[in-house]
Amino acid sequence: MRRAEFSIQEQQEIDNFLNEMSFGFLGTVDKDGWPHITPLNYTYQNGHIYFHGSKRGAKMDEILASQKVSFAVAKEFAIIPSYFTDARQACPATAFYKSVHIRGIAEPVEDPHEKSVALSGLMEKLQPEGGYAPITPEDPKYQGELKAVSVVRISVEEITAKFKFGQNLKGERRDKVMGGLNERGGAEDEATVELMKKYCPAHKKE
Repeated sequence: MRRAEFSIQEQQEIDNFLNEMSFGFLGTVDKDGWPHITPLNYTYQNGHIYFHGSKRGAKMDEILASQKVSFAVAKEFAIIPSYFTDARQACPATAFYKSVHIRGIAEPVEDPHEKSVALSGLMEKLQPEGGYAPITPEDPKYQGELKAVSVVRISVEEITAKFKFGQNLKGERRDKVMGGLNERGGAEDEATVELMKKYCPAHKKE
């Protein structure tokens, strides 16, 4: 990563973010050699990405043709307008965010138990309030569904994380951004200020 100050190496930080999020982007290559990006829901379990879908279709055809895939997850926390730090120039405008990029090997899951655990993880994210029978291969009502649905596991080969929260800002400029966020008071602004304090090296020394 070119901007090393934004790189996150702590695996627990990465795991926490992947567990927090539920939506990512799968990268495959189509039959004509074009990159193909598919937005989809996922669950992160035991260091693997899992998602589900139809057994037939472009996404599955591409995975079967080449198991090498990429997967990305990102969350934008705050837009930082240029006028927070400069009354004239547009250049300082930016965004603070977390992102994770994965390169891995995608494989269809055949084991009914592993399928049920992965699908249960998806349901816990999408419907945390419950209201459904537990997904198990022993339940006759789920046996046919487990056979019919495709569940794919991505085994991680390489992972990079970029958490950008003004680590490159110093002194007065950093204080102006934090002050602007506090004054604006948007939905994620307070959380963004706390993340600036957490990740900015200069703030840690104070």
